[in-house]
Amino acid sequence: MAGLTDASVRQLEALVAVSEHGTFGAAAAHLGFSQAAVSQQIAALERAAGQRLFVRLPGPRRVTLTQAGRLLLEHAQTVLTTLGLAERQLQELACGQRGQLRVGTFQSISVKVLPAVVTKLRALRPELEVVLFETEDNADLLDRAASGAVDITFAAGPIWDDRLEVVRLGLDPYVAMVAVDHPLAGSAVFPLHDLDRAPTIGLEGGTVCQMVIESSLQVSGVRPNYVFRSNDNGAVQAMVAAGVGTAVMPRLTINQADQAVRVLPLEPPIPPREICLAYSRSQPLPRVAADFIELARGAVRQQGVLPPPDTGLPTTPQAVSVPGAG
Repeated sequence: MAGLTDASVRQLEALVAVSEHGTFGAAAAHLGFSQAAVSQQIAALERAAGQRLFVRLPGPRRVTLTQAGRLLLEHAQTVLTTLGLAERQLQELACGQRGQLRVGTFQSISVKVLPAVVTKLRALRPELEVVLFETEDNADLLDRAASGAVDITFAAGPIWDDRLEVVRLGLDPYVAMVAVDHPLAGSAVFPLHDLDRAPTIGLEGGTVCQMVIESSLQVSGVRPNYVFRSNDNGAVQAMVAAGVGTAVMPRLTINQADQAVRVLPLEPPIPPREICLAYSRSQPLPRVAADFIELARGAVRQQGVLPPPDTGLPTTPQAVSVPGAG
């Protein structure tokens, strides 16, 4: 047995049009259908409702809604309004105006880069929700991007992972950080060999940055005396400012407005870390990611991150296209 669950959107549109325009002919002209087609839609809707919806009078006179017609009209208007809203929101989702962007990040990016990126992205797309996940575990960030647990992630490079597309944003040099009253605070450079057996502040040993630092020191024959380790960049800087020891850190991790420390280039230099964005090759990428990448590039440059050398690897927002991205 037919019921209102069998009613079509076109039938509901016909009901609203006839009620608004007063005649089947005027409703047909508004909808772009023939009068016969509108009459058929209303007849089918009346069968589904099991009741007459209009009082039909002979001649060109206006039709009027029955009590059942007035009741059904209220529901028809609600349904059509809801479907119209859903259509607009789906269009906004398709073009990146709304929805969700899930971003992986790590501490120095969260402090120095993301606030500016998120602020500008929200100004461009107010209905977009940005969800952030932070960890100092670089491998975890890359795994999450590869699996689609995050749409895109910041990560320290270089990155060689067949699961991922990588956009290289720039190079973040390693520098020495010393207290303002350190003997070398006024020097042009900090000799790496001065760390040999000297009190040193370091990151936790399992981080990518610290592994690069320790590998470079070992190659140079330098064996620092680690007196404090922490993955909290602020804690490392506070210990340096207090004169506990010297630290080697990526420049982006340091608050250079702090007058209690001095930041010096290393001699010889340690190869800089790459600041990258990575996303899955197999997962659809939200359209808004192109805007996010462009904003991230501008934000890291404002923080003094050096442009990446031209190696043929992706460095532009156009590189974000993936099969099925839409």
